[in-house]
Amino acid sequence: MRRVAKLSAACFASAALALTATACGSTSSDNDAGSSPSGDGKGVKIGLAFDVGGRGDRSFNDSAARGADKAKKEFGGEIKELTAKTSDTEADREQRLSDLAEAGYNPVVGVGYAYAASMTKVAAKYPKTSFGIVDSVVNAKNVDSINFTEEQGSYLAGVAAALKTKTKHVGFIGGVDVPLIKKFEAGYVQGVKDTNPKIKIDTQYLSHGSDTSGFASPDKGKEAAQGMLDNGADVIYTAAGSSGNGAIEAVAGKKGAWAIGVDSDQYNIPGLAKYKKAILTSMVKNVDVGVYDFVKSVHDGKPLTSTNSYSLAKDGVSLATSGGFIDDIQAKLDAAKKKIVDGSIKVKTTP
Repeated sequence: MRRVAKLSAACFASAALALTATACGSTSSDNDAGSSPSGDGKGVKIGLAFDVGGRGDRSFNDSAARGADKAKKEFGGEIKELTAKTSDTEADREQRLSDLAEAGYNPVVGVGYAYAASMTKVAAKYPKTSFGIVDSVVNAKNVDSINFTEEQGSYLAGVAAALKTKTKHVGFIGGVDVPLIKKFEAGYVQGVKDTNPKIKIDTQYLSHGSDTSGFASPDKGKEAAQGMLDNGADVIYTAAGSSGNGAIEAVAGKKGAWAIGVDSDQYNIPGLAKYKKAILTSMVKNVDVGVYDFVKSVHDGKPLTSTNSYSLAKDGVSLATSGGFIDDIQAKLDAAKKKIVDGSIKVKTTP
């Protein structure tokens, strides 16, 4: 995992200094994904405050990064990236957002629900800056709350798991025991049970409450998945950021077992290439689309605000088909999707 370094407020004494302050100090890591400003001066200065794991987690943060990268490529400009630590306090998150806004980055995106409280404060201090938050709602005039119906996509993952399991035993691993991840669990469990109520489901969380280490501990993900495999599960869905990489590794080591990825199409992630034959599908959450839409709106001078929800009906969430492993059950998955979209199936958001 990338080393995380803390930027002091001094690094941002001015916007000009901020552009070259790669040697400053330590709670967040800089990333050179976009250090070149656009030549025409009409580009965007995107500030990304990542959740733990940051760019390179092969899942949630990487999806957000793709959206910012697309916007930078299309509009020109630059990207400044700061990454959270598992030991972060509210003060750390508030400082990270403030540093980006103070340095002139606009928009500023908080990638993850953990930024909700800090963004509420910082957005009020910088009313001329457009802020975006993924996976939470901040009620402010200059904030775009980017949300997804994770439970709907997870329902389809549950249907796929139920149709593919040979042992009639599946598993769910959540990164942190919080309401957001409970949505993944709820949809998955409902999808499994609606398809075959006799299937056994194991559930495990890697950390709880304010401890966010469950999103950035591949070793814990691997251990949890191995325990489920040893207990008889042969399909495991993991919603746990980079911890899911460990779970996928464990599943790949068990003949006949399947992993279900999350957030990104993990079959196509280069860092997971040696395990891709074990990745049945991924519940893709198009964070990249939400981030891109937001950045584009700021570039166009009409910043998105309020809550914008990306649902199954709008392809905000979906099941990846890479590898062709769910081709044989696609008709049943399409039928389930249709029922969710037309309201025949109401997917729960809590287990």
